[in-house]
Amino acid sequence: MRSALPTGVLLPESVLQSEWFAVWATFVAINTLMYAALSIAKILPKIYPSDWVHKRNRRAETRGIYPDPGS
Repeated sequence: MRSALPTGVLLPESVLQSEWFAVWATFVAINTLMYAALSIAKILPKIYPSDWVHKRNRRAETRGIYPDPGS
């Protein structure tokens, strides 16, 4: 026969309320948020700031083989 343990209790309450456990839980929380942010950033398309900021050295018209339709 199995010994009866209270359901849902993994660690004693004294461990859960200790300072080192709070520090460890904070580290795990920050690590999880950073991992989630990096995962989401990897899914999204790349952002190029040069697409929004037009510099003087950009060409006024395309010089490719296939010209723009409006030209």
